[in-house]
Amino acid sequence: MAQIEPRRGRGGKTSWRARVRLKGGASQSETFARKTDAVLWAQQMEADIRAGRAFHGTEARRRTLSELVARYRAEVLPQYSSREQRWRGQKLAWWEEQLGHVRLAAITPPTISGCKTTLAKSGGGRKPRSVAAATQVRYLAILSHVFNFAVRDLGWLTANPVATVRRPREPRGRVRCLSVEERNRLFEACRSGGDKRLFPLVLCALGTGARQGELLNLRWREVDLQRGTAVLQHTKNNERRTLVLAGTVLEVVRELSTVRRIDTDRIFAGGPREPAFPRRAWEQAVTDAGLTDFHFHDLRHTFASYLAMNGATLAELADALGHKTLAMVKRYAHLSEQHTSGVVTRMVKQMFGGTGA
Repeated sequence: MAQIEPRRGRGGKTSWRARVRLKGGASQSETFARKTDAVLWAQQMEADIRAGRAFHGTEARRRTLSELVARYRAEVLPQYSSREQRWRGQKLAWWEEQLGHVRLAAITPPTISGCKTTLAKSGGGRKPRSVAAATQVRYLAILSHVFNFAVRDLGWLTANPVATVRRPREPRGRVRCLSVEERNRLFEACRSGGDKRLFPLVLCALGTGARQGELLNLRWREVDLQRGTAVLQHTKNNERRTLVLAGTVLEVVRELSTVRRIDTDRIFAGGPREPAFPRRAWEQAVTDAGLTDFHFHDLRHTFASYLAMNGATLAELADALGHKTLAMVKRYAHLSEQHTSGVVTRMVKQMFGGTGA
């Protein structure tokens, strides 16, 4: 049976000590600043005893989440791009705000589920707002990665408490694809706009499927005009990917190469230091083209959709888009059904043709 006892410190501040005794063995205790944390720790310890699991090790009872995050920032984050570090860092800061003071042994699945509920209602930023299921999943994913680091690399824990937390169901991936008429109107609007970078940028996005950030960070030294390729050094999954520059896309890039800027090596740079996206020009072009519910990332969806409609397999789509698994490209599967039907029809004719089966 667990015991929760208040303890008054020298400054008059009250803390809470939770004590759990293992039958036939010594007791285990832990002190917390909040009574709720002490209760949760005691409940998890009793559950571990009933399930036959051993007590947490010394490091888990001594270290806090902030200490673990500090090690993660120092040893894991530097392996990622600066953009990915900022993305992960923002979410890590939120988790530290929620649980940074809590010792690792006291962080249980119910604790994390409670934080997930808080996130869903108030959001992860400064302004309170509800967040989508996909965002909640990403916050849980980064915390899970941190705990896996504690288990596999540091040995501070024996199990990842995020593993059993129920993830909210994500909606089906959004696919917005340009029609031929919409594409032509967008091209015309980009050509007539005030920013000369916009049309080449949109054309490259539509003709290669590269993300906005990938194109903005693309440098001339990574482009091979003879072979018609461009090697992306900074991608979302932190792996190199080769883009194929073909037809009009290659012609436009070759034309850009004749008037390169001398203050930066970036192809689509808006300034000598940081690559800047021509947002105002883009938004004006979308308006002038009469497009509704259309974002720059939808150029990537259009690229993938056209590939699927031209017979690309899911594996080929994943390779072209830089996805490690087929899960993300299954949203385009229905567009290649006609191609699949043709493949199956030819196979059946070859297998059974003339056999009378």
